[in-house]
Amino acid sequence: MALIEFRNVQKAFGEKVVYRDLNLDVNRGEALTIIGGSGQGKSVMLKMLIGLLSVDSGTIHFDGRRIDDLPEKEMANVRRRVQMLFQGAALFDSMSVYDNVAYGLREIGWKDRVRIRKKVEESLEMVGLSGRGGEWPSSLSSGMKKRVGLARAIAIEPDVLLYDEPTTGLDPNNISRICDLIVYMQEQLSVTSIVVTHDMPSAFRVSDRIAMIHEGYIVFSGTPADVVHSDDPAVKDFVEGNAPEDEDTNTLLRSAG
Repeated sequence: MALIEFRNVQKAFGEKVVYRDLNLDVNRGEALTIIGGSGQGKSVMLKMLIGLLSVDSGTIHFDGRRIDDLPEKEMANVRRRVQMLFQGAALFDSMSVYDNVAYGLREIGWKDRVRIRKKVEESLEMVGLSGRGGEWPSSLSSGMKKRVGLARAIAIEPDVLLYDEPTTGLDPNNISRICDLIVYMQEQLSVTSIVVTHDMPSAFRVSDRIAMIHEGYIVFSGTPADVVHSDDPAVKDFVEGNAPEDEDTNTLLRSAG
């Protein structure tokens, strides 16, 4: 049984239909990347999973339990196991890096300062920011903010990590660093990862499987190699349109390892 299941999910905002019939399984321990054009609902899927948006119809199951109809108090237990790195990192500007990373630990009831400090330091070290706890978000680059956001997410040891456009707005060096971190977290923490992106080189680099949303449906799901060899016009147009001019699909496939 899949760890996460979307079944016949429909979602609209007024007259704008996002999902007509969303069906998708996410297997335990895999790295799944969701691709699709702007406005196709990639981030909406993540927000429905953690209860920030409701479904109009259909169901979402997590670890064998239906969660789309849970009351807010019970949804907090799901969010404890499913952590999200938001597109803009969503750090608290009034808190130091240390307190941003410690925030989730305190929210779930940790009180021992020594224990919290140890976990914060371990989490910052994992994202390459050891010793930066005393700094403030305003002094950090965009790439560093995302790494702090990731440190906060992994501190509470979730089962699932969600990445919402993790490389948007970053320079090539930071894109490479974030991709390396996604792969590293997958290997070191044995988490299930769902990555939302429009950046195909990143998708090929971090994914076990890639699924594409188009016009309210999942129109494709397969390995990076399957993506390259797909004859689906929507998949071909998206992949070719999002590859850099000097990077053909064979290069993309090699980047997937």
